[in-house]
Amino acid sequence: MTVIIDGKALRDKLLEQLKLKVDKFEIKPKLVVILVGDNPASLIYVNNKKKTAEKLGIDSEIINYPSNIQEQVLLDKIVELNNDATVTAILVQLPLPEHISKFKVINTISPNKDVDGFTPENFGMLFAGEEPYVYPCTPKGILLMLDEYNIDVDGRHVVIVGRSNIVGKPLSQMLLNRNATVTVCHSHTKNLADITKTADVLISAVGGKIIGENFVKPNSVVIDVGIFKDENGKTRGDVDFEKVAPQTSFITPVPGGVGPMTIASLMLNTVELFEKIRS
Repeated sequence: MTVIIDGKALRDKLLEQLKLKVDKFEIKPKLVVILVGDNPASLIYVNNKKKTAEKLGIDSEIINYPSNIQEQVLLDKIVELNNDATVTAILVQLPLPEHISKFKVINTISPNKDVDGFTPENFGMLFAGEEPYVYPCTPKGILLMLDEYNIDVDGRHVVIVGRSNIVGKPLSQMLLNRNATVTVCHSHTKNLADITKTADVLISAVGGKIIGENFVKPNSVVIDVGIFKDENGKTRGDVDFEKVAPQTSFITPVPGGVGPMTIASLMLNTVELFEKIRS
């Protein structure tokens, strides 16, 4: 029988635990989010992060710059935040305008305030098999879900569809560190279904419905990271849930699966950075 992995319930459980911890802090962690421009989706994401932080007792600040801001002004602000002892965690909301280098921006954030885990130092530590200051939020949320449902990846074949720096690449290394056998597929992969059908655990993170029932091994675990609006305005994922779910042992829905765990992981990272700074 298929088990639907409830990301909302796990998020609520994790946030409740974090609130109890934050309530005991005399000084509160502070998360600063920098938003450049007025992208509607980014505005929603940023405001949700602020609201969630405030519910936990985490101080939160949004710095909103116009889309035509000079790159150096943004970099100087990040340096200022790096040097501000009251700031625990820094997040620059992506995407950025074309005239601003994402690499320069991320590289300017201090690794011990890099709440996304994207700086070269944190990324390098992860791929060297060492523990970074924090792990990237979405991959971390996925592993927390696997742990909650006692899904062990040791020795199992995990196929990831998508090779982004945000999900696919860091997740592949985090799974390798758990002794999974990992295959990473992408837009140039030939005969994709032939590969995904060999997966004990299939994770798709491409942002478009591509995983049908012929892509899935019976009784496998399917984690759907993709999210988009279909032609009817309905929120969907990469996986054709209605057709795929009956073949699986565990599956995440969209919405209500990986998404809630990403923001929960962001809050967890903020608290972990706070504890490491003060340890």
